[in-house]
Amino acid sequence: MWQQISVTLDRTFWGNTLWQYVFFALAIIATLVLRLIVKHAIDVWLRRLTAKTAWEADDRLLDAFRRPAFFLVYVSGFYLALELLSLPAEPIDVPRFTYALFTSLLIFDGAWFLYSATEILCFYLTRFTDKTESKLDDQLVPIVRKSLRVIIVALALVMIIQNLGYSVSSLLAGLGLGGLAFALAAKDSLANMFGSVTIFTDRPFQIGDWIKMASVEGIVEDVGFRSTRVRTFAKTLVSIPNSKIANEIIENVAARPMRRISMRVGLSYESSADQMQAAVEAIREILESHEGIDQGYWLVYFDELGDTSLSIFVYCFTKTTVWAEYLQIRQELNLAIMRKVEQLGLEIAFPTQTVYLRRDAAAEA
Repeated sequence: MWQQISVTLDRTFWGNTLWQYVFFALAIIATLVLRLIVKHAIDVWLRRLTAKTAWEADDRLLDAFRRPAFFLVYVSGFYLALELLSLPAEPIDVPRFTYALFTSLLIFDGAWFLYSATEILCFYLTRFTDKTESKLDDQLVPIVRKSLRVIIVALALVMIIQNLGYSVSSLLAGLGLGGLAFALAAKDSLANMFGSVTIFTDRPFQIGDWIKMASVEGIVEDVGFRSTRVRTFAKTLVSIPNSKIANEIIENVAARPMRRISMRVGLSYESSADQMQAAVEAIREILESHEGIDQGYWLVYFDELGDTSLSIFVYCFTKTTVWAEYLQIRQELNLAIMRKVEQLGLEIAFPTQTVYLRRDAAAEA
């Protein structure tokens, strides 16, 4: 019986014996079993080991390695199974093709692992940027992630193309003129990229800052590789190319430590000199007693004899930079000054003109 089975298995079909097909099938089954073993090893044994450590990188490294490891088992198992068969070399060299395909898939698998492992670096970069006061470097993490992944994908493609028998150097040389044309066409994109580098290094503003430019004013919401998005006070979203931002004057309103109040109190010309002196002293007392006014620097002077009023110049700074709080302090100052003016028996002047008519005595005669 065994002899009959052996004779049967020695029969050849399409260049391979039945023995070879049996071993091929067993290799496929062994690959599937090995995949289950690897899955159990990663999800149970290795996961227990990493759970005992306080280092978070090993858990994330295991997550990045998990799926590429399964793919590696499949690729290696199927390649070894194909090696058990006698593959034809003509008219197509199948063994050479399978070897090139196998090595290309290994390159792909390694790139897949590195692509996933970039999250580990970005995780620690995020933890570092969270400790800094600047919000702008938070935008740097996604850019680093995208850049690393683009580099990994590009290198993997070059290695796969080279492995398949194509000359990368000749391909790059053939793309020389095309690359020149592409560079000319992409000069604006390159300028925006360098503009983003300038923004991240110079840090003229942060995410959430109120900025003023010649063309736009609003709150910075996002800084990308190509453009910066600003939410205007009309609630519209404006995207500004980074190259333009790098070459434009930017006023960072949010960076000021306090907010300025500059105004004039105009009193009527019926006021006497003593009354004007009393008004100046009263306004100074208001500023000195107000908790919201910065006492480091303020000015109150009767500085101008205007066309329609006697003008008192008031110049000071609020301790807060919040707009609503600033308006509240300004309102309190205005009301306090009005009350003091009323108590002193003075009047707030408004634009008026007095016309004097002179009668000519010769004309009357």
